[in-house]
Amino acid sequence: MKTLIHRLTRYFGDYRPTGDQRLLAALEDFRNPEACELELLRRLIAALRPENAGDDQSNRRYALMLERLEDDAALRAGFRHHVIHFVGSRRLLSFFTDSGILPGTGFFSEWWRILGNRLLPEVPDERRMKDCLHLIFSDRNDWRWLEAVPAELAHRFWEILAPPETFREMDRRGVQEQMLDALLLLAHRVSGLGLEGELMRASPNLEDDSPRFVALSAEALEFVRSFRAGLDGDDSSFDNGDQLLVIVDQCQDTLNRIRKRALTIGTSLHLSYILTRSEQSLQRITELTRILTAGLRNAPHEVAIRDWTTFAREVFLAENRRHSLRHYMQQLSGVLAVRVTENAARSGEHYICETRTDYRRMWRSAAGAGVLIGIMALLKIKAAALGAPLFVEAFLFSMIYGLGFVTIFLLGFTVATKQPAMTAQTLAGLLDGLKPNRQADLERIADVAAAVSRSQLAAIGGNVMVALPVAVLVSLAAAFLFGGPAVDAAKAAHLMADLDPLSWAIPHAAIAGFYLFLSGLISGYFDNRAAYANIGPRIARLGWLQRLAGKERAARTGDYIENHLGGIMGNFLFGCMLGSTGMIGTLLGLPLDIRHIAFSSANLGYAFGGFEFAMAWQALLWGALGVALIGLTNLGVSFALALRTAMGARRIAFAHWGTLLAALGRRFRQQPRSFLLPPEEPREDGSH
Repeated sequence: MKTLIHRLTRYFGDYRPTGDQRLLAALEDFRNPEACELELLRRLIAALRPENAGDDQSNRRYALMLERLEDDAALRAGFRHHVIHFVGSRRLLSFFTDSGILPGTGFFSEWWRILGNRLLPEVPDERRMKDCLHLIFSDRNDWRWLEAVPAELAHRFWEILAPPETFREMDRRGVQEQMLDALLLLAHRVSGLGLEGELMRASPNLEDDSPRFVALSAEALEFVRSFRAGLDGDDSSFDNGDQLLVIVDQCQDTLNRIRKRALTIGTSLHLSYILTRSEQSLQRITELTRILTAGLRNAPHEVAIRDWTTFAREVFLAENRRHSLRHYMQQLSGVLAVRVTENAARSGEHYICETRTDYRRMWRSAAGAGVLIGIMALLKIKAAALGAPLFVEAFLFSMIYGLGFVTIFLLGFTVATKQPAMTAQTLAGLLDGLKPNRQADLERIADVAAAVSRSQLAAIGGNVMVALPVAVLVSLAAAFLFGGPAVDAAKAAHLMADLDPLSWAIPHAAIAGFYLFLSGLISGYFDNRAAYANIGPRIARLGWLQRLAGKERAARTGDYIENHLGGIMGNFLFGCMLGSTGMIGTLLGLPLDIRHIAFSSANLGYAFGGFEFAMAWQALLWGALGVALIGLTNLGVSFALALRTAMGARRIAFAHWGTLLAALGRRFRQQPRSFLLPPEEPREDGSH
């Protein structure tokens, strides 16, 4: 037999059925009444699944499946029999209560479960619908093509399974009983979560909100009791669920107010977890109630099918992504991410120059930072010359950078590269709700973009145009006082090599840009933590501080630390990241290091002095080009990452970049000066 197959293959070629043929063959198997339903559904989904990521034929095959079922009554009957029997013979309780809802084990337990499943997959229980979904949709990317299936096609699928003429006569009692059990369990769960100490702490009206969650459990119990009485034959006992849905809406209103308040008082990962799980459970209660009471509301059959279609689609997608770490984090990123980025956005507003006064203040602030950066660059050069052990050198570099940046922050000075990570948050806030057909919205964005551009140029100018002369002046002072340059010729050559645009300078600048982005998130995180944990009042209550400084000064100290904790920690940890990257690269044997525009400009000045101010003008221009490209990379990487993160936190799917860029281009052609200098302030007589 094998020989015959081999000869036929050689004669006719290697035959592989097409996707359509595999789909039709999988459908034909549903005619067999003895076939295994789970295996039938697995083969059907495998036939619908795209062969590769770029295959867009799954929707066409899905439509072909529906047409085949609608045209063949016998096949449709066999298909309906197998699918309905499959659903009816599975345990559905966990499917209704857990699929698409965060588990009660907590954030880190679920994190480790997902990671552990990658290494050692779970053993599914084929008696449970929830586990069967993982066997049917066995590819963890099935949600991608399933999500792309049009709603009308999914609606037709469920109409085939439950057509109007047979829907009323179907034996649904077993499924309804499990729905009722699930609804009751979810209500008890939300009642428990709603009275959680951390949730109540964040509640703006604790006395008014607590009874709502208690009433939810009692009303759900009454709804289930009356509905079961109706199923047993007492039609007058049926409850249409209106009162239950009113209490659900009240509980959801409480959670919404807690979310809004968390943006002001701060939030935590645990609070975000509880909020998300409670909201998901309330949504599921609403969905199950509407599905159960569709007949009682005299809703048309198509409305009932549409409710089930929407529910089933969301649950299937969520269950397929249950082992996705990225999807898990996205569910929890809402309040925490928005809170962190909102803090950065408020900081970003201070970096935008609207007036000439702001512009001059930015120049002075950046110039002050330039002086300190020039000194910090020399300290780092001298620390490197000590030849200290690797970890000691990394510690010295980290302290020079970290404490230096904290000093710059506390003195109110500005480092140019800190701006993009902050201003990106402000721009993301403006993009949220932008209507591209409204000229006023586009003009507002153009105004902010122009202000950001001139602010950034002022900060860069203040940093670079001061750090470089400071380095040159220090070199001149060293030559005058000590008879030699601040750095020798060998070190000067090394500094110039670090600025070479054709070396690793640009990749290293990208690493620094990534750190700048991280420092913005770190600042936002600690600002959030300070507000949420009441750091200021707690510091003010320290007994030793009150005895040392008095109650009033202790209170002022607490307020100051609470208001500046984010900036202090963001700048200090940013410095530690800059200082330790070279050590990490050495340990890993990788060419890792950082390049920062302000420090690079100072290094150019020290290299110029190291060559006793006799450097060729071509080499000086090449180094200046390297500094410019390093700065462009610093700013571009940090801005792009910060903008993407801020938009993701706010769930902004902006699709009008072409219109926005056209508006910015038009503004640049009409008012190029506004991107460089602030507008002239009107005089007292109204003229400019």
